[in-house]
Amino acid sequence: MTRVVSIYLADLATDRIRRLDPSIPPEQAIAVIAKSGSKRWVSAADAAARKAGVHVGMQAAKAQALFRGLTMIDADSAADAAALERIAYWALTQYSPIVAVDGLDGIVMDTEGADHLQGGEEPMLARIANQFRAKGLTARVAIADTWGAANACARAITRETVIVPRGETVRAVEKLPLSLLRLPDKIVGDLRTLGFKNIGELANTPRAPLTLRFGPEVSRRLDQMFGSTPEPIDPIRTADIVEVRRAFAEPIGAAETINKYVGQLVVQLVAELQKRGLGVRRTDLIVEKVDGTPQAIRAGTAKPARDVAWLTKLFKDRTEKIEPGYGVEKMTLVAVMAEPLEEGQKTSSLVEDEVIDVTPLIDIFGNRGARVYRVAPVASDVPERSVKRVGAASDPVEATWVTHWKRPVRLLARPEQVDVMALMPDHPPVWVMWRGKRRKVKAADGPERIFGEWWERNSEMAAVRDYFVVEDDAGERLWIFRSGDGVDTETGSHKWFVHGVFA
Repeated sequence: MTRVVSIYLADLATDRIRRLDPSIPPEQAIAVIAKSGSKRWVSAADAAARKAGVHVGMQAAKAQALFRGLTMIDADSAADAAALERIAYWALTQYSPIVAVDGLDGIVMDTEGADHLQGGEEPMLARIANQFRAKGLTARVAIADTWGAANACARAITRETVIVPRGETVRAVEKLPLSLLRLPDKIVGDLRTLGFKNIGELANTPRAPLTLRFGPEVSRRLDQMFGSTPEPIDPIRTADIVEVRRAFAEPIGAAETINKYVGQLVVQLVAELQKRGLGVRRTDLIVEKVDGTPQAIRAGTAKPARDVAWLTKLFKDRTEKIEPGYGVEKMTLVAVMAEPLEEGQKTSSLVEDEVIDVTPLIDIFGNRGARVYRVAPVASDVPERSVKRVGAASDPVEATWVTHWKRPVRLLARPEQVDVMALMPDHPPVWVMWRGKRRKVKAADGPERIFGEWWERNSEMAAVRDYFVVEDDAGERLWIFRSGDGVDTETGSHKWFVHGVFA
C-alpha cells in the first residue's frame, strides 16, 4: 500500500533569508512584508517574531509598532519558489523516486519501497527532519496513506514528525480544520458560514447538497484525503535529467514482459548518457498502472556506470516487487544522478596483473539497503577524529595513520566511563569496573599522552588525555584513558574511560 510523506517548510521565506545572510543573529526576529499597491502586510514571520505577537496577515505598520526590534524584509515569491524547487530536486536524489512540490511551502513524496532502505518509517522521518534542520530549514514531516492526510497532519500538528498508522486516516484528520482540506479560501469561508467546523463534520454530510452548492471540488478533496479517489504525484524533473519512457497500447503485467521492456529502456538510457558523456549513479524505474497509481524502483551504483548488462541486472533483480494490478500502461527510466564518465581501456588478456573490481558487489549490497563505506585516515591525534567514512568506491586517500603507537582493532563509538583504582598521576589502574564486571589488571603499558587540538577548539587549550593499554586476568586487553594529567583539574575531569578493545 502506498505511503505518502509531506514535508512542510514552515518558515521557508525566513529560513531562506537567514541562509543568504548568515550575519543575522539567531535571536533576531524577522518578518517578510508583502505589498499590493499601498497595502503592506506580513506574509511570513519566524519563530522569534511569532513569539512577540507578529502573525501572517498583520499590517506591516502594526507589526513594526508591536516589536521595535523586528527586521522587516520585502517578500520575494519568485526566490521562495525557486528555493522550494531546489529543495525538491535535492529530496529527489536523497529519499524517493517520486517527489513533487506541494503548494507554496511544502514537498510531497511517495516512499513506497524506499522506507526499508532507511530502517523503517520512524527512522526515515527522523533522518529527514534532522537533515533539513542541519541545512537551516524548519521542517515538519508527516507520513500517511494519502497525500491529503499527510499534507494536513504536517501543517496541523506541531511535532517535528508525525506518523499516521495505516488505515487510521479518518481518526487522524476528522478533528482538523477545514482550511487543511486544500480548498479555495472562498469555499472554506462559505462552509464556515454554514456552520462546518472541521473535516469530520463535512465528511459526514450528504454529498449531493454540497456538490449542488459548491461544485465537485469539495467531494473530490474529501475522496482524495480518505483514499477513495487516487491522487498521483507527478514527479519533479529538471531540464538536464536524462529519461526514457515507453507507453503500451495494451497494459502489460507478466514479469517476463516487464523485464523485457526494462532491458530495452536501459539500452535507450545508456545511449542517451553516452551522447552526453555521462554515467549514471542513481536510476529510477517508475511504473504507471492503469488505475493511475505509480510504483517506483531505485537502483544506485558506487561509480558512474553505463554498462547495459549490469544496469539491466540491477533492475531485473528487483522487478519482482512490482505489483502490476490491472496492468502497467507506461514505464519511465530516469537517470536521477549522473556524472561525467570517460571511456576507459578494458582489461586485456595480455595484461598479467588483472585488477579485481569489487564495485558490482558494492552495488548489490547498497541496493539491498546496506550502508557500504570505507574508513580513511584524518590528520588528527584525537582517536575519534582520526578516522572518517568515505564512499566504498572512492579514490584512495593519501594520508596514512600513525603506526608507531598501539591502536585497538575496535574503537568504541564513544568513550564509556568506568570506575577504577589507580595511583595518580602516572600509574595505570589496579582494577577496572566496566559493563558491570570488575576486572583485575594483570599487565599495563603507558601512559601515552594526547593533547587537545587547541587550534581547532578553544575549550581544548589545556586538555590532556593519558592512555593505557591494560590486560585483565582473563586476557582481554582494553584501551583506557584518564581525562586530565592527574594533577591539574584544568586539563580534565580526571575521570576514566574505556575507548577501545584490542584483539
